[in-house]
Amino acid sequence: MEVRNAQKGIVLVVIVILLVAVYFWSRPQQEQEQLTNEEEMNIRRASVAGRFYPSSPEELKASINAYLDQAPYLDLPEIHGLVCPHAGYIYSGLTAGHSYKQLNDEYDTVILIGPTHYVRFSGASIPDCTHYETPLGLVQVSEKVNNLKEGPVFTTVPEAHTQEHCLEVQLPFLQSVLTEFEIIPVVLGDVDPANVASALSPYIDERTLVVASSDLSHYHTYEKACNVDKVCTEAVPNLDFEKVQSCEACGIRAIITLMYLAEEKGWQGKLLDYRNSGDTAGGKDRVVGYMAAAFYGNKDYINEEEQQFLLTLAQQTLEQYLQDGTLPEVDESELSEKLKEERACFVTLNKYGMLRGCIGNLTPENQLYKAVIENAVNAAVRDPRFRPVTYEELSEIDIEISVLTIPERVSYADSEDLLKKIKGKGVTISAGFNRATYLPQVWEQLPDPEEFISHLCNKAGLSADFWKKGTLDVYVYTAQVFGEV
Repeated sequence: MEVRNAQKGIVLVVIVILLVAVYFWSRPQQEQEQLTNEEEMNIRRASVAGRFYPSSPEELKASINAYLDQAPYLDLPEIHGLVCPHAGYIYSGLTAGHSYKQLNDEYDTVILIGPTHYVRFSGASIPDCTHYETPLGLVQVSEKVNNLKEGPVFTTVPEAHTQEHCLEVQLPFLQSVLTEFEIIPVVLGDVDPANVASALSPYIDERTLVVASSDLSHYHTYEKACNVDKVCTEAVPNLDFEKVQSCEACGIRAIITLMYLAEEKGWQGKLLDYRNSGDTAGGKDRVVGYMAAAFYGNKDYINEEEQQFLLTLAQQTLEQYLQDGTLPEVDESELSEKLKEERACFVTLNKYGMLRGCIGNLTPENQLYKAVIENAVNAAVRDPRFRPVTYEELSEIDIEISVLTIPERVSYADSEDLLKKIKGKGVTISAGFNRATYLPQVWEQLPDPEEFISHLCNKAGLSADFWKKGTLDVYVYTAQVFGEV
């Protein structure tokens, strides 16, 4: 027995020695691998942490959250561009918060455009670095910059980026509202904004955000600054290229670049906030102005006047049809071109917040205004899930209209890839004769992708896990949704 115990003791000692040896052998390798990774990175270090914004990660997160909490969320559809200030956070952080509060976590690439403050040069400069650093961590520079730098517009002026704050101050906000994203950092020297916009345009898709970094007028009195800056706050969101020439802004080239992109792609502009340093942390004798603005939607976007017309038309349709079976007559000569285009749409009826009927078409089958009339009637009396709506109920019913884009087929490698590609979209699935769709707003009730697609499979008459088999045909679309207030 003693010999056996001694043998066990020897074995334990040998095991301990081996574990210690493995630890000290692997540790230098791990440290060397970490060092190698660091050496492969070319990091642009934070230059204004502790001056323009807190250098402590905890303090920085707290200050950004405070600014975001004070800003209203406007639920703007498909935001593609922002105008944000770049002063110290105590001065312009609240205005910046008005812009970044609007973002959903749906961007892979952020194009940052701002003015040079310290170095004079011609062209638009993209740095050679691989990452930008802030107290919240590293942000990777997109490999797309390599293609951009091959063109005639972009160059690399290293000293233009070393101390430049206009792009750096945007990053902590972006790191707070987005999860995984890369950046294309561009500092503008003496360059034509139209050329910059033209060069950037091919790199902009639905998962790309463009941020124009700029403050407004500098060192006027409070009252004069408010009057001077009104030129900018009116011209920029309205894409008034003539009026914007009188705008006092250090990043005017960045702003105009964004305006050119918005004009080309049909984005709508909206002023989100204006204030100056006299409203925040400075005196009123010499102030700097700050603006927050967003560009959203697309060329097919239905403006507020058109939205109201369609909602009124749907309401009038229900009143006439449920009262005497007639439909309203519409003079097409008074309609905008968008209302006469063939578009897919759904009409949803809610009663006390609960679904009362929802019918529509996934592909364009009629002019938009006619589709609204048809689907309003169908939602009221032909949705098989509900008894027909009565005329007496109309005062209790709210109308919501969803105007859809053309569905696009989703190619996916596996179930995980599928979940990533459908997030936040309207989704149509089909397998044989089984078919169903969920509008984008269903994500509000089913925010988990697995739960969303499982419920949709059930709706189509399929097993809840059918989507895992890899044989499901999937299409996605977006929708502009508006309803009665």
